[in-house]
Amino acid sequence: MESVETPSSQRTAEIAHNLGEINAAVKGSQTTSARLVAVSKYKPASDILAAYATGQRHFGENYVQELCEKAALLPSDINWHFIGRLQSNKCKALAAIPNLWAVETIDSAAKARKLNDAWTSAGNQGLLGVFVQVNTSNEENKGGVEKCDVEDVVREIIASCAGLCLKGLMTIGSIEGSNKRPNPDFLSLVALRDQLKQSVGVDLELSMGMSDDFVHALELGASNVRVGSKIFGSRLPKSTLLF
Repeated sequence: MESVETPSSQRTAEIAHNLGEINAAVKGSQTTSARLVAVSKYKPASDILAAYATGQRHFGENYVQELCEKAALLPSDINWHFIGRLQSNKCKALAAIPNLWAVETIDSAAKARKLNDAWTSAGNQGLLGVFVQVNTSNEENKGGVEKCDVEDVVREIIASCAGLCLKGLMTIGSIEGSNKRPNPDFLSLVALRDQLKQSVGVDLELSMGMSDDFVHALELGASNVRVGSKIFGSRLPKSTLLF
């Protein structure tokens, strides 16, 4: 592994403190086995090392190139989550990351098959976890599968993607919904999960909740939360990113 700048003691302490507070909330939730994904988009590798030193292993990235560069520099036992919009032409690059743990943004059966082919062709050991992203808010500009089509995508992954492990459903939800309690997007994902358990016989995780609403998401049964600014602070501009 190439050299990564060592984080300052002050920065290490700051990130450790923030992670301690977030982890306390996660472990104190009704979903006792909930997973915290530290979203490190635009953050330097040194910040990830600081979080890693506390025992954090699951990290999320939005951009394929940034993820590839960080994965090459950082410890191989990190569990990487790709949480950005998936493009078919990026599946091969993602599959080249052996410690990619999950892609949380599957939005069509075709992309699932493309990712499956890339993963198996790369000769990776083990299955790649995937979440089906659901457009729970029915927004035209929002990524994700329409609710009425989710069952078809789930069935296709199970039937045709031997290299993938279907882990769950994911939603980002609307800004409007994030201000409501209970959050209608979270409730919609819960209902869809329950429906699929009956119709398909699968028990799926729920990936929902970010820095501002992860506690509420946990209250509604989230098993995977994606937290960035509450751990690392506000994002730096991409032009200042240093590895």
